[in-house]
Amino acid sequence: MAHVSIIGTGTMGQAIAGLAGKGGHAVQLLGRNDQDKVAGDIVVLAVPYPEVQQVLAERGDQLAGKTVVDITNPLNFETFDSLVVPADSSAAAGIAAALPDSKVLKAFNTNFAATLSSGKVGDGATTVLIAGDDADAKAELAGVITGGGLRAVDAGALSRARELEAIGFVQLTLAVGEKVDWTGGFTLN
Repeated sequence: MAHVSIIGTGTMGQAIAGLAGKGGHAVQLLGRNDQDKVAGDIVVLAVPYPEVQQVLAERGDQLAGKTVVDITNPLNFETFDSLVVPADSSAAAGIAAALPDSKVLKAFNTNFAATLSSGKVGDGATTVLIAGDDADAKAELAGVITGGGLRAVDAGALSRARELEAIGFVQLTLAVGEKVDWTGGFTLN
């Protein structure tokens, strides 16, 4: 069983904690201001993109040797009209550059908390896409996801994070614009 630490106690952090717990994995849920040391082998950054740099500055040394999962969508939170990372990069690539001794994955950013908790998107099972360069890290995270009753799909190398962030961006803007429900989203059949 994996030990999963989640930094961020918002709805996504809570949903991912519930998913990991449902699969029997040990879960540590840390608020941004908690002083406890990160204990998990898998660490999920469940904070908004603008807070990532501060988390890395405060906890970067604790993340060395661990699998770090970036769930962010780096969108312009003031206008909701664009991503704020360069067109040839991604939030996950920036995190990987800042954490050279960690195995960085992109996952959960194309999911809403409600679909992680319910396990359903419409009539289909919730699908979590995972991108990353370390096959073992992806397999371990996939085990946490499938252990919680969801479907995990390997979306390729970490370079695919840019496309996953674009999908997440479109989903968020549609939901904020009330064109789709927060219980909807992306799945594969």
